[in-house]
Amino acid sequence: MACSIPSIVSSNPRAFSYKSACPMASFYCASSYPLTQSAAAIAAIPKSFHGLRRCLPHRSRRSVSASIAAKRSFSVNACLPLVGNPAPDFEAEAVFDQEFIKVKLSEYIGKKYVILFFYPLDFTFVCPTEITAFSDRYVEFEKVNTEILGVSIDSVFSHLAWIQTDRKSGGLGDLKYPLISDITKSISKSYGVLIPDQGIALRGLFVIDKEGVIQHSTINNLAIGRSVDETLRTLQALQYVQANPDEVCPAGWKPGEKTMKPDPKGSKEYFAAI
Repeated sequence: MACSIPSIVSSNPRAFSYKSACPMASFYCASSYPLTQSAAAIAAIPKSFHGLRRCLPHRSRRSVSASIAAKRSFSVNACLPLVGNPAPDFEAEAVFDQEFIKVKLSEYIGKKYVILFFYPLDFTFVCPTEITAFSDRYVEFEKVNTEILGVSIDSVFSHLAWIQTDRKSGGLGDLKYPLISDITKSISKSYGVLIPDQGIALRGLFVIDKEGVIQHSTINNLAIGRSVDETLRTLQALQYVQANPDEVCPAGWKPGEKTMKPDPKGSKEYFAAI
């Protein structure tokens, strides 16, 4: 998702502030501190600069810009990461067990973890391999109290037709989890995976914990399928560290393997043991 380019609102070199805003976030963030550099040096700040953030109440973009101008300061707009923030809620139609149902993300809060994944379009090529792979492994996710939700910009009627098509003919057959219709593209946009000029979503995947917070995300381009094994492993690592907050999971960790204490002494014990 593209971020806006830093814009100069004032040439006053004594103060610098930025606003960090993103379409999927319900708040703006800002921080300010004095600088001694010249205005030209500040204007040369890299476009990738994001800075630190602290949350402020939601305000319209116009009111934010007006406020900045009134304070005679510089403004840098940047994208907020979804990881670590509440998952954008939604309510949408879906197909499950060959019936039309309503799915609301917030109804899972306090009850289950959620694997929310987006795919580009029904009746395509890589997509059915991912969708059926998650369905075939659904029981493994169910055992760790996790629901799977698939999303594309297709209608529920297209979803139903695809489910009713045999796998050997490129269809899905019966699935063990809902396929959500994002025909308005609002869900894809709120999760930052929509390709605006194509009107379809990238292969975004989000692991959402029981408190409704996004703990992991991955986004693949259209031609690259995702791994169910890695999704499950990441979920298991998340659940472990949430149950054991004084431990962290090293690279490639799987259940039953050694973890690490997040401190100098504890980490040395881990490295000495491997």
